[in-house]
Amino acid sequence: MTNSVFKGLSGKLLPEFFADIKTPYYIIDEAKLISNAEILSSVIENTGCKILLAQKAFSNFDFYPLLSRYISGTEASGLFEARLGYEEMPDGEVHVFCAAYRDDEFPELLEYADHIVFNSVNQLKKFGGAAKERGKSIGLRINPECSTQTDHEIYDPCARGSRLGVTRDVWNREMTDSLLSLLDGLHFHTLCEQNSDALETTLKAVEMRFGDVLLRMKWLNMGGGHHITKEDYDVRLLEKLIKYARDKWDLTVYLEPGEAVALNAGYLISRVLDIVENGGIKTTILDASAACHMPDVIEMPYTPPLLGGYPTGVKNYSYRLAGPTCLSGDIIGEYSFADELNIGDILVFGDMAIYTTCKNNTFNGMPLPDIYKMSADGKFTKLTDFGYLDFKMRLGSRG
Repeated sequence: MTNSVFKGLSGKLLPEFFADIKTPYYIIDEAKLISNAEILSSVIENTGCKILLAQKAFSNFDFYPLLSRYISGTEASGLFEARLGYEEMPDGEVHVFCAAYRDDEFPELLEYADHIVFNSVNQLKKFGGAAKERGKSIGLRINPECSTQTDHEIYDPCARGSRLGVTRDVWNREMTDSLLSLLDGLHFHTLCEQNSDALETTLKAVEMRFGDVLLRMKWLNMGGGHHITKEDYDVRLLEKLIKYARDKWDLTVYLEPGEAVALNAGYLISRVLDIVENGGIKTTILDASAACHMPDVIEMPYTPPLLGGYPTGVKNYSYRLAGPTCLSGDIIGEYSFADELNIGDILVFGDMAIYTTCKNNTFNGMPLPDIYKMSADGKFTKLTDFGYLDFKMRLGSRG
């Protein structure tokens, strides 16, 4: 688990820095964000596609001005994210997809979004006319019924019975010429942390089921889940697929990655509070919680990279790392270390920019970790100052 996630980190994150700051806290690595953004920018330059930040994965808006130099805009999952993208990346496009839009929110959404993608023919029928009258570009999410993942069904939009996207059977049954005339583009999102070979498989299914429709479209959004900035990702194949779609159907191609933008660009700093033993298993109780501060560790599930940590059995000293909440399953993972851990030790978890700060919670009254920016020159800036009121304000009317 000590790998490229922490490459070049030792000269920046010094023990003296840890000692004076209350843990837990996140650090967002600006240099890594730039490195990721440069890769995405090269894909844009080589293919003419447009790449959007999926804010559901990374919505730390302090970094939007930086990212706007490289990418084309933001993708939102609803009203608040659309507003955030509109306000904080004003020079970029604002796209939004939601499984179902609310009557009381849709008029305001039209103030922020440039592209609006509907999840069903029924939603297109209900809201498409109003959106078109406001000059919005209209899309419909399709379901190519092509699953390319087996490990994480919870993240598989093509799983049997999925509520996401219109299948061709439903399209044939419900689509009318008047509704079709509203559409500017089609959208599919079927991947999760996958390489471009999975996109190649998916694109073939899209072509087989909806190729005739794409001839009438202005754009195709290939969604997110593309691990573009991962070391082993086949960028050349991705570019080939983008060019194929662009040229075959004479349209603009969009991608909306979240993870690829902020992959390995964050760290969660935690401290060992206690070490307990049961049945021969030593468990460290940290001041960081999987359930509260890195919820995808439990939901995915996965074991996050840890600076100086290795799989169990690789080094001499093995521990289970866990959080301080009452949830018995608040477990981060099993690791081994070259040296024994002690109460007060600092632990650094990697890849903690995506699905963390935008997804954390205050279960058990756990404090939200503050967020620090590590500039490309190694300087640190505190971006937040969370406290008791951030917990209390969510639960009642009195501040």
